[in-house]
Amino acid sequence: MAASHEARSNGLSRRDFARMMTVGGAASWFVAGRPWTGPAQALLQTPAQPTESFWGAVRDQFVMPRDLGVMNAANLCPSSAPALDAMYENTRDMDRDPSPQNRVKMAEGKENTRQLLADFLRVTPEEIIITRNTSEANNMVSSGVHLGEGDEVVLFADNHPSNKRAWESKSERFGFTINELPNPNPHPGPEYYIEAVRAALTPRTRVLALTHLTSSVGDLMPARELCQLARENDVLSLLDGAQSCGLLDVDLGDIQPDFYTGSAHKWPCGAKEAGVLFVNQRSHDKIWPVILSAYSGRVGISRTHEGFGQRDEPAIIAFGEALKFQTRVGRQAIEQRSRDLASLAIEELNKIDGVQVWTSPNPSRRAAVVSFLPGNLDVRRLSAALYENDRIGCATRGGQDRGGLRFSPHFYNLESEVERGVAAVKKYVAQGV
Repeated sequence: MAASHEARSNGLSRRDFARMMTVGGAASWFVAGRPWTGPAQALLQTPAQPTESFWGAVRDQFVMPRDLGVMNAANLCPSSAPALDAMYENTRDMDRDPSPQNRVKMAEGKENTRQLLADFLRVTPEEIIITRNTSEANNMVSSGVHLGEGDEVVLFADNHPSNKRAWESKSERFGFTINELPNPNPHPGPEYYIEAVRAALTPRTRVLALTHLTSSVGDLMPARELCQLARENDVLSLLDGAQSCGLLDVDLGDIQPDFYTGSAHKWPCGAKEAGVLFVNQRSHDKIWPVILSAYSGRVGISRTHEGFGQRDEPAIIAFGEALKFQTRVGRQAIEQRSRDLASLAIEELNKIDGVQVWTSPNPSRRAAVVSFLPGNLDVRRLSAALYENDRIGCATRGGQDRGGLRFSPHFYNLESEVERGVAAVKKYVAQGV
């Protein structure tokens, strides 16, 4: 636990730390070597031109210590302070009194998060299903859309397993076919993908499934144009937003997919095991419920498709608080900050002899996921050295498909962390690990 690490580094024993946590609750977390007392309300309004000092203040809204630079938002983000507060407070409240009478407000909290999600994505609450994560949401679509022999699904090769292997498995079971389209590297530009899909669609095509922003090398897909093309051909579109929800200023009212999925634990900086499935109003009758149990939602499609049994409402409420925090900082400011950090990483990595950057240098073709091959180094050993020696956390990518390391910085990261990470890569490429 980061807080425990900080407590020990400040001379506190485990007993002292435990007593402090017991007495003070969530307000006793440590940030940057000092007690943290819920600084969400202390964050100043985002200036028109945010400075590094401002982003340092944003960083203080997270319990991750200042000496640790984790650039792995494409996999897991730290929860923001408002999300942590909401989760802890509501969990304690529910466990102090788990009676149905007390838990009524938890259901109210879930519906509040539904409204916040709808506002965040610029849609309506009637179109929102609160899931556990993107994987569950993707599988609800691939299991819920009725397909059989003679039908076809168009996929891109660079998809998350929940939006690729799941379709492949179900094609074997139900008899529909899959037409897989390649994702060339480097990113060939949006027109390539638009024309590739246009050529692939046939009268048999029922679904187009794509990733908004790929987790492999950070290719940004022309989602609006592809969803429009699908719609014009009476084809359902599933847009995997695991890497765009909470990073990009997503406007589903403009993109108009039939389905969109996302997770709280990635770029929104919310709690774990909370996610979203957006089902466009026009497509409510195109998807069957795949899980039937108690405690469904109250409005729209959630009444028939969100009966998942007992839920972790505190995590769901925390999801909403994370969205409110991002909205307060400013979604466009967050997107630009993350893009700027990625641009800095790409620029500096390209200066290192022997490093191959897989991510497009063109800002219009990527966002904040940066993948690169660090020469001939063993990427697992390099990742371990970066964490242990340089306090930089990142992801490894094995296999033959554009393997290496992945930096995915977010708005809680600092320029100094990107610079430290790149400098360390340069050192290890030169001297070995």
